[in-house]
Amino acid sequence: MLGPPAATVSRPARQHGDQGTGSVVAGRWVTRLLRCYPVSLVVLAPYVLFILPVAAVNQNPDLGFLVRLVGLALAGSVLMETAALPLRRSALGWDRGIRAANDHPRIYAIARGVSVVSIVADLTGAVVGRGTVFTQVSGGLPDSPLASLSALVSGWSALAVALLIASSLGGRASTRRVGGWLLALALTQALLVVMTARSAPLLGFISFLAAAGAISGVIRARYLAVAAVVLALAWPAIFELRNDIRQSGGVSVSELVTAGDRLRLDLQMSAAAHHRVPVDLPQPGPVDYLRYGFVPRVLDSDRPTISTGVEINQYLGGGATSAYSFLALGNVYFLDGPWAVVIFYGLWSALVVLLLRAGRAPGPMRLAVLCFTLAGPLLWSSTYPDSMLAFIQHVVSAVPVFLLLHLTGRKGTSARVEQHAGSLGQGRTAEAVHAVRGRVAGTARV
Repeated sequence: MLGPPAATVSRPARQHGDQGTGSVVAGRWVTRLLRCYPVSLVVLAPYVLFILPVAAVNQNPDLGFLVRLVGLALAGSVLMETAALPLRRSALGWDRGIRAANDHPRIYAIARGVSVVSIVADLTGAVVGRGTVFTQVSGGLPDSPLASLSALVSGWSALAVALLIASSLGGRASTRRVGGWLLALALTQALLVVMTARSAPLLGFISFLAAAGAISGVIRARYLAVAAVVLALAWPAIFELRNDIRQSGGVSVSELVTAGDRLRLDLQMSAAAHHRVPVDLPQPGPVDYLRYGFVPRVLDSDRPTISTGVEINQYLGGGATSAYSFLALGNVYFLDGPWAVVIFYGLWSALVVLLLRAGRAPGPMRLAVLCFTLAGPLLWSSTYPDSMLAFIQHVVSAVPVFLLLHLTGRKGTSARVEQHAGSLGQGRTAEAVHAVRGRVAGTARV
């Protein structure tokens, strides 16, 4: 009587196991592809998912221009990433040493601390006016010292994501705990939509989080798909909420632009096709990169703001109280020409390759620089070249955390070495005692 049920149960189990094995194999191939061509996939994903399809459905006459633009970016990234494959034989080095590289004794505690500081700083900055649409329209900066202090750690949300990922990869925190903190960071960005009347930072943070989670393997693809569906369903409500807040604050909003119209990013980009590039617009020079990248505004409060979006808007015939962007890819093309697109994405691909594959597997500091790259220059919605300045600022602001990681990691390593040496010494003592006892016993027998 026990035979048939057992046979009945085992058949579905085998089928389920086969399906599970297939999904695991597919997941491994996707992970391997992400490790081999991370920048190419990060660049390609937003265009394949919604920009190019929307352009095709709406019969955008500049669809060919958009495809060529994406092709230029991929030419730089794919060539660089393909040339670098022999460094780690398809990035196998990541899997071999990633746990040891992130096995830091205080990594999760530091990650939680950075997350809390980032959340508090972002909320405080929004309260005093930093990053709000009302400040952008007025063309000034908030005078509160809290705004300058909160700006010092403006990139710590990306740093927190990197350290949380490192905590998970190093086995210092469970997936559930890391997921909880990542959700808290995302909800903070959602709350900032209400406080600043700007939705772009939320979309940018979610895109960055998806890229960082997918490359590191901490966030599974099915969770990203669910998040994308939820965000798509919530977008109309977010758009209306943003408009209501702007109108209540005295900022005019066009009632002719719907939530669907706002997603016509293909039109926003394809406008660059109707200009002779590169255009002659002022851009930050080497001195500006040093001044704005390494010197906090607290120490240089008189320096003017740099907003390439405002410069582009004025070039297109708009005013100085609004900004326009062709997205990161379009801005590089518009400001520096087509060959600059190939060089730009090739160079950033080289940096990512070094971070992921050079030497041992990436630890917390290299993961942090990787996240700053994904959240800045390589973020599809960022503004070039402003994102380059922001990248330098964020790396500089993370130096104290890097120092803390170095100091606490060294102590933790020393403690582990001493513990190992102690256990080794105890083992040798026990062996010596055992040998003496053996000799005494042998003498007694003789």
